[in-house]
Amino acid sequence: MFFDRPRPWAMVFSLCLTGLLPSIAASLLADDMNNHPRPTLAVRSCEDFEVTGLGDHDAWNKAEWTSLNQRGTDPHKYTARFKMLYSQQGLYVLFDGTDTQLTATLEDNFLDLWTEDVYECFFWPDESIPLYLEYEISPLGYELPILVPKTGGKFMAWRPWRYEEEPRIKKRVSATGGPNKSMARVTGWRAEIFIPYEFLKPMQNVPPESGDHWRANFYRIDYDDQQTTQWDWSRVGPSFHQIENFGTLVFE
Repeated sequence: MFFDRPRPWAMVFSLCLTGLLPSIAASLLADDMNNHPRPTLAVRSCEDFEVTGLGDHDAWNKAEWTSLNQRGTDPHKYTARFKMLYSQQGLYVLFDGTDTQLTATLEDNFLDLWTEDVYECFFWPDESIPLYLEYEISPLGYELPILVPKTGGKFMAWRPWRYEEEPRIKKRVSATGGPNKSMARVTGWRAEIFIPYEFLKPMQNVPPESGDHWRANFYRIDYDDQQTTQWDWSRVGPSFHQIENFGTLVFE
């Protein structure tokens, strides 16, 4: 299934299972998890506003940047960070990262965006139900929003029906240091996202109220120079879908 796509860490894990690098792979995974306790983020409330892809609305001044952690010893030393807010109508997420090239060629929604440069956020509102949202966005502004039920350690994914109609997720992207186009040379790129609660209707504990807790995680993948680099907020192992290791959002 494309939702359990291989990552560089997965390759290390595979080598561990086959006995080729048993002690090294196991030690790397264990140290990475143990050295980064599960994080918590306080999410502040705001009035609704239009996303521009620039993150230039005054509301963002209420939120601090949170850095993503580079996974393993991947080659690119780019930065990756995010902000988050919530309103009476939905969730706001702002991603930002340095870069040298927009490695992105896919030009439609619901394609395999994770195979190229991408930002990702996962939201799990109710821990009693193993159902969460996976959202991916490319530097070209294409998206992959899916609901993922995970039971018995296995997961599938469902795309929204008639997504061309409301409610839709609103998103915009922007690049710095170069044009916002496929394979352009740049110094970085941003993605600004608004997820309406109406889009999350099948899920429980939505909308959040002050004091509510959600589990969540935030990721970035970059593919410059045919090298893969990954980041996460809350440390996970070989799969980005290890929801038990997600961080916690606390809505103020």
